[in-house]
Amino acid sequence: MDNLDNSIFDHLRNGNAISSGDPQRAELRKSSYATIQLVQQMNSSADPFTINELLGKIIGEKIDETVAVFPPLYINYGKHLSIGKNVFINFDCTFLTLGGIVIEDNVLIGPKVSLLSEGHPLAPTERGALVPGKILIKKNAWIGANAIILPGVTIGENAVVAAGAVVSKNVEDNTVVGGVPAKFIKQINGVDDEKNDNNGPDRLF
Repeated sequence: MDNLDNSIFDHLRNGNAISSGDPQRAELRKSSYATIQLVQQMNSSADPFTINELLGKIIGEKIDETVAVFPPLYINYGKHLSIGKNVFINFDCTFLTLGGIVIEDNVLIGPKVSLLSEGHPLAPTERGALVPGKILIKKNAWIGANAIILPGVTIGENAVVAAGAVVSKNVEDNTVVGGVPAKFIKQINGVDDEKNDNNGPDRLF
């Protein structure tokens, strides 16, 4: 079903909300359980080659050998997930991918990070609908431990998201954000920033 034109998966990829009464809604849950089966195999492995091979099956494309994933990693539907080169994903992350997630090259993702590309309307009468929002994490970004990236957010190149942040708005290139909701903390100007920062990187991330 997910390979057919104009399927419910195509609508989600294109940013269209799915009502609770959509006739194809059952396909979402069906595909998630099929994905979970592969995810469980991946999460039970400690072999980097096997992990990447199974992740490639989950997302439907070959994973570059420079990608490193420390399982467990939880994914509900992998076909709308794209992972670049030299990406590191630490333990216990959750990716809800129906709305689409793109992780570009050289991205670092800390433990227990959640990338959530789907949500629900606020109105109780409509809350059963599924609303997608593509997440884009640009090159060289660093997402700190326990951070949550909400639907529709772009994390800019070289940007840093502090540990525990909840990001609901786009993050500009070369900036550090943190807090709930995440707000601008500082600009990243160059290699000497860390030397001049009394907090040190481990205090934030």
